[in-house]
Amino acid sequence: MTQSVSTEPVRLGIVGVGQIGKQHVQSYTNNPNAQIVAVADINEAEASRVAQMNNIPNVYTDFRKMLERDDIEAVDVCLHNNFHAPVAIAALQAGKHVQSEKPMAGAYYDAEQMLKTARETGRHLHVTLRNLFSTETKAAKYLIDEGHLGKLYHARSTGFRRRGRPFVDGYGSPTFVQKQNSAGGALYDMGVYHISVILHLLGNPDVLRVSGKVYQETGMNAARQARSGYNVEELGMGFVRLDGNIAMDIIEAWAIHLDNIEGSYVVGSDGGVRLNPFGYFRSIGDLNLDSTTNLDAFSYRLHNVQEQGDVYDDAFHHWVAALQGRTELWPTAEIGLNTMLISEGIYLSDKLGREVTTDEVRESSKSTAVNV
Repeated sequence: MTQSVSTEPVRLGIVGVGQIGKQHVQSYTNNPNAQIVAVADINEAEASRVAQMNNIPNVYTDFRKMLERDDIEAVDVCLHNNFHAPVAIAALQAGKHVQSEKPMAGAYYDAEQMLKTARETGRHLHVTLRNLFSTETKAAKYLIDEGHLGKLYHARSTGFRRRGRPFVDGYGSPTFVQKQNSAGGALYDMGVYHISVILHLLGNPDVLRVSGKVYQETGMNAARQARSGYNVEELGMGFVRLDGNIAMDIIEAWAIHLDNIEGSYVVGSDGGVRLNPFGYFRSIGDLNLDSTTNLDAFSYRLHNVQEQGDVYDDAFHHWVAALQGRTELWPTAEIGLNTMLISEGIYLSDKLGREVTTDEVRESSKSTAVNV
């Protein structure tokens, strides 16, 4: 989409002012290039409180009424996973650009409909994949783009919490662990961040086949378990065959009896990079090199030598900069859709007890969307 560069603040409406919505409000409030015009939430009292605290002039209990405003150019969807698609699609059809929280939706089918609608309407669709904008990810992408890893052939996506399941382990609401609202557990909550980073580093190759397994085995507080209606996975694992003869394995733990799981990495014919703790590794003849890096200096140079400014500081600054025409929007929707394909492939593989093709995932995917 070609557009002129604007210096005017992007005028936004936010749907949902819960835990995530409040974080989004703060991100925009701290960005001089953004202006929140209105918030919408079925909880009018909470929406009014958030609006008053942040000098937001308009409050709605029906997001559709907010979409009727012609002074709002973009909408940020901050709801539970199964609510993303109906709101995002309605906003796109109303002529608004849309940012949706991760995961893109509750099902691959719904995410695909979101991207299809964005293309049909000519609107920007952005998924809040925060980890794409970390300094570690940018440094790894720099090494890959400059050819320092050679031909990429294997990657690992990992995420670790010792005991960090929402609500049952002490934070968040029960809706995070209810399939009817969230559609999934560790893979959809945390895995999205890590899988999407690896896809981004690999150039978002086509997904060919997926094998996976999910578990819920670690004990939890009985009272909280009963109150939560917990019915999602705490541990998700997968093996993914990608185009270009690339293999990717996944382990994502909300709760596990381990002290840690090593960080995600990408390896190629000439070198490898690990994201956490960050390191670059290669061998020259008989010499093995393990490189440490000054990520702060790298970030400084990106800002002040390459003069990138704020456009890659985080998902929010990037989104706003793209709407102003100051940069091209990264393909976060396409990466988000591929991430959905992998996650749903793991669930389907676990259900069928075998490796599945992506055609099988697409054909079996059913909408989990909940209208609000």
